[in-house]
Formats: sequence, C-alpha cells, structure tokens
Amino acid sequence: QVQLVESGGGLVQAGGSLRLSCAASGRTFSTNAMGWFRQAPGKEREVVAVINWSGVSTYYPDSVKGRFTISRVNAKNTVSLQMNSLKPEDTAVYYCAAARGSGAIIPTALRDYNFWGQGTQVTVAS
Repeated sequence: QVQLVESGGGLVQAGGSLRLSCAASGRTFSTNAMGWFRQAPGKEREVVAVINWSGVSTYYPDSVKGRFTISRVNAKNTVSLQMNSLKPEDTAVYYCAAARGSGAIIPTALRDYNFWGQGTQVTVAS
C-alpha cells in the first residue's frame, strides 16, 4: 500500500509562486508514475502534471505548461510541484496521486491513479 501526504498550499497574490510537496511512504516501489491533480469549485478534477519514473518523462497540460514544474526530490519518496506566475484560475484543491504499473506509459487520466492524498488548498488572489 502507498500513503501520500501533500503540503505547501496557501494563499498567494496573482503572479506569485508556491511549491507543493508530496511525501510518499509504503510500497512506493510498486508505482511507476506520480501526478498532481486539481479541482476548482464547480469543475471536474483535472491533471496538472505527471512524472514517470522510467526515463523521468513529464507531462503538462497547456493550461500550466511553462509555469508549473514537477520534479523528483528524493527517489520515489518525495515529489514537488513548483508553481510560478500563478493566476486566479489556478485556485483549487491540489491532490497528489500515484499510479501503479510498469513501462514507459505516462498516465494522464484520473482513472489511471490508484493512491491519493487528502489534498491541499491553493488560493490565488487577484
């Protein structure tokens, strides 16, 4: 089993930056990718960033590309999300998630992920 705990959320002004962290424990060797998702009020949960352990490949949707960066901090145990040039529309609860499996697949769908953290609130004031 894998346990995930997010931290680093908070209130920032538009144009500011935040760095989120996700600490993983348990059977982390069984996972092949970790991702960040967010859910804003009245909207569905959406993928923000994904990192795949095989080849350390990454994925970002157009909405955050160039502003957000996902990275491995310490092997599979800690993953961060650096968020720069934040906009009010980035306001959401941000979730860390892990996908089990193998290969070079970069999972981007909600259904691909097996383990989830409790979420951390990010609020960007205009």
